[in-house]
Amino acid sequence: MPIIPGPQPFILFFNPVRHAVPFYQQLQKVARTEVVTCKSREEFYSDLQRKYKDISIIYRTSASGIVIGNFDVDLIQRLPSSCKHICHSGADPVIEAIVDLLIWLMLAGKFKTGLDFGRDPQGKILGILGDQEAGRTRRVLAEYVSFEKLLAESNIISVNVPLNAQTKGLIAEKEISQMKDGAVIVNTARGAIIDEAAMAKALDSGKIASVGLDVYENEPRVNECLLQNDRALMVPHLGTHTVETLAKMETWAMENARRAALGEKLLSPVPEHIRFQ
Repeated sequence: MPIIPGPQPFILFFNPVRHAVPFYQQLQKVARTEVVTCKSREEFYSDLQRKYKDISIIYRTSASGIVIGNFDVDLIQRLPSSCKHICHSGADPVIEAIVDLLIWLMLAGKFKTGLDFGRDPQGKILGILGDQEAGRTRRVLAEYVSFEKLLAESNIISVNVPLNAQTKGLIAEKEISQMKDGAVIVNTARGAIIDEAAMAKALDSGKIASVGLDVYENEPRVNECLLQNDRALMVPHLGTHTVETLAKMETWAMENARRAALGEKLLSPVPEHIRFQ
């Protein structure tokens, strides 16, 4: 990597690099780096006024939300004007986890007193709720429709929206009543986007055929009705938790940070910002 003459850009790491260490060591040749050490969101806000007041770039992976929380409007507005880039990691492993849940749910058949039949995914309509990275990655050959049409026509609904004031409880009893009978729901976004009590009730009645979840409304507490329903497939939120995947995620985010520091074209700018490159 080339060495930048003069003051180096300041890259603030929201979590330490654990797997792509050689790349991190190279990045330190072109930028000043520091890892966040605060223990709370409030402490981070205080640090922004002092030791982080001249940050240029933020690096973060999925683990960064544990202490500081979501990157919401309040946090963004508190960042110093010197901060021009926030570099995050990709969604490919999450896509694989979502697809796994979809296939397991559609084909699920269990041997009990007799044979329960699964359902063929072919010919089914997949509704992708949200235009987050995971949603964008899967929307090839997809048609944009209204929320109401997505609910009414989808056989399978994949939830991919961020959690905020507008999306909390986005799918509740009213929205479930608008779905097809026997719809399948997969939520790998955030648990509070769906009213778990309403979802459990719809599962019991058969309105919803099955659900696949790796996020929960009141984690670590999970709705007891969901736990007791064998048509609720629940797994931990670990779609990216392999050494190889974490190393790729770290490298991807750091490469974007490196390019930002050097004034080069970014690997993966958000669509709204492409015209500014």
